[in-house]
Amino acid sequence: MQVAALQMVSTPDVDRNLATAARLVAQAADAGARLLALPEYFCLMGRRDEDKLAIAEADGAGPLQDALAGLARRHGVWLVGGTLPLHARQPGRVRNACCVWGPDGRRVARYDKVHLFAFDNGRESYDEARVLEAGEAPVTFEADGLRVGLAICYDLRFPEHFRAMMQPPCDLLVVPAAFTYTTGQAHWDLLLRARAVENQCHVLASAQGGTHENGRSTWGRSQLIDPWGQVLACVDQGEGVAQAELDTARRDAVRLQLPALAHRRL
Repeated sequence: MQVAALQMVSTPDVDRNLATAARLVAQAADAGARLLALPEYFCLMGRRDEDKLAIAEADGAGPLQDALAGLARRHGVWLVGGTLPLHARQPGRVRNACCVWGPDGRRVARYDKVHLFAFDNGRESYDEARVLEAGEAPVTFEADGLRVGLAICYDLRFPEHFRAMMQPPCDLLVVPAAFTYTTGQAHWDLLLRARAVENQCHVLASAQGGTHENGRSTWGRSQLIDPWGQVLACVDQGEGVAQAELDTARRDAVRLQLPALAHRRL
């Protein structure tokens, strides 16, 4: 199966972001991709965290969800819709939700980000918990016979999140993200390759990558990694598509020659 990570440099303008997403989806689908992933916050990189509240949608209904369902149906692909804000139980909060649509345009999965990012190095600081309500559990789904697990950005730092999706083992882990330039430069590639190697499956990471109109800089480097930790395709900075073949024979060979998943004791 051909899979593709779509990299964006999203703006505070939802309509512009949707247009960019549609163009990248069409580009990847025309090149043969069957499963595609948009980045975290593909729909909005606002000037304030609270801007997410203004575009939040009810679960299953809204222009953002309708647009993504339409793209999946139009191109006949599995579309991992990055993330978008959905209404939360707590007032003044939203869920950072990763929804997936099948080739017929029907939604097949929803995962809400469990681990909320906080960072302060004295020059830049973020605290997602000011606006986000955390999700509860990892989510997997089936796509053309593949078992696919979902994670979002900061989840990448919690290996137990990925292990929870490995019974039975996943064939592909998809990680939409908007890593800061600072943390991405230090840890993004390292963490992605570690998750691929320890779980012996492919990892598809779709990222924000560039300097945004709100002044924020994101690391980029959207990529597909194989179960041995080899990078098969990568986009460094700016908009683009990292696309390559997900080879199940490679997965099987890695698990046969080094059966680490079968050796687990804890």
